[in-house]
Amino acid sequence: MTIDVHPFDAGLGADISGIDIRKPFAAADRDRILAAWHENLVVRFRAQPMTDEQHMAFTRNFGELEFAADKLVQLRYGVGTDTTTRAGIPPQIAVISNIMENGKPIGGLGAGEAYWHTDSSFVEIPPAGSFLRAIEVPPNGGATYFLNMYAAYETLADALKDRIQGMQAIHPMTHSSSGKPRKGFENVTDVSTVPGPKHPLVRTHPDTGRKCLFLGRRLNAYVCGLPVPESEALLNQLWAHTAQERFTWRQDWQAGDLIIWDNRCAMHRRDAFDPTTRRLMHRTQTKGSRPV
Repeated sequence: MTIDVHPFDAGLGADISGIDIRKPFAAADRDRILAAWHENLVVRFRAQPMTDEQHMAFTRNFGELEFAADKLVQLRYGVGTDTTTRAGIPPQIAVISNIMENGKPIGGLGAGEAYWHTDSSFVEIPPAGSFLRAIEVPPNGGATYFLNMYAAYETLADALKDRIQGMQAIHPMTHSSSGKPRKGFENVTDVSTVPGPKHPLVRTHPDTGRKCLFLGRRLNAYVCGLPVPESEALLNQLWAHTAQERFTWRQDWQAGDLIIWDNRCAMHRRDAFDPTTRRLMHRTQTKGSRPV
């Protein structure tokens, strides 16, 4: 079979067909997928339900497996989370679900909205790629949106590009992507002192060499060296420009979908959905490099 790539009529993204990613495949096929991923930032495989073992094996074609976000928080900051997972789930798999078993959540995020964010940018070396598969999906809601950060940077006014070149921002670990504060950070009063690494506002992709905005998430972010009001104004300006519909693509999930996105140059968010319905997703990630 021949791998076919079908770009979406949107700010980014493409469908890939013609390959069964649940089975081992040739290096040439891996290179074709990687090239499509670099070109489109997000790629989708439909109707390929798989096991966790197949999911992890597929991910390893593109890099070393990274721990799930909650594990990264615990390792880096020593902060526990409220998330529990089913027994037997490897630490490299994040369970994203609203399902309750024995009165406890089996995964994270629940049924609420998740705001624009870069996965795990609150560690010094964020993951390179995220591989999210749908196991159970609600009949309505829960769509995921992806955002092209190359395009967001390239369309900035030249004066603003010049201003932010070389600037860094703190990527706070104080909240989850749903906006829920982690324990001990319920009342942040000074964003300039929040825990989190300093990353460049403009990073260069290590594989493509292209520049993109690298904002992480908005809540409690801080541009280093600026008075807090000036940092807030600059971040508001960047986010207002970035979160434009013309830079985005919407994924309406079907069970069996697997989406790969480049965590270095694409952000994502999620719509809320009916909490009385079930949603179950498993995600792997590949290890990245320090943003520069």
